Amino acid sequence: MRAAVRRLGRGAAGAGVVVTLAVAGWLVWLLPGPQMAAVLGFGPVDGVVSIHKCYEATDAEGYATGTDCTGWYTPRQSGEPGREIVLDTADEKYRFGTDVEVRTARGKAYELSGSAVFDFSTATGLLLVPFLTLASWLFSCARHGRVEDGEGYFFAGMVGLFAAMVLGAVAGMLVGIGTFIF
Repeated sequence: MRAAVRRLGRGAAGAGVVVTLAVAGWLVWLLPGPQMAAVLGFGPVDGVVSIHKCYEATDAEGYATGTDCTGWYTPRQSGEPGREIVLDTADEKYRFGTDVEVRTARGKAYELSGSAVFDFSTATGLLLVPFLTLASWLFSCARHGRVEDGEGYFFAGMVGLFAAMVLGAVAGMLVGIGTFIF
């Protein structure tokens, strides 16, 4: 009887790992995934934004979030109509009339910029770390066949959250330096 309960517990923990990782992947795909893919340049360029004006953007609390620009978006595909669009977290303050190649996601235009990489990579990391921590604890429970102590996993998760912020900042700085040089 005890072996059957242990097998059932291992199966439940293993299923928990799969469900946890599936939910984490779905949330990344749902929340910061499309914007991150657009910022990093996956896929072909969607179109060109002819800049009207650029301004310092702020969030709901009034903190600066980078440079946003408004402009007229002309898609590459001939069947789509042009429209007004916001170039979110632009690489620089562009002059009036500057044409910028962009990729679109969720109604906004994106280009490779250090602040955008920082924003979306940090959001992705902060979203993934708790799920990965839970999945690793569940995997340990499944591997050993008993409920493991979670203190070390909690500490590792806290370190992971800090590391996600630091790595996001480093990635943003490296991209910012790279776009400045090239």
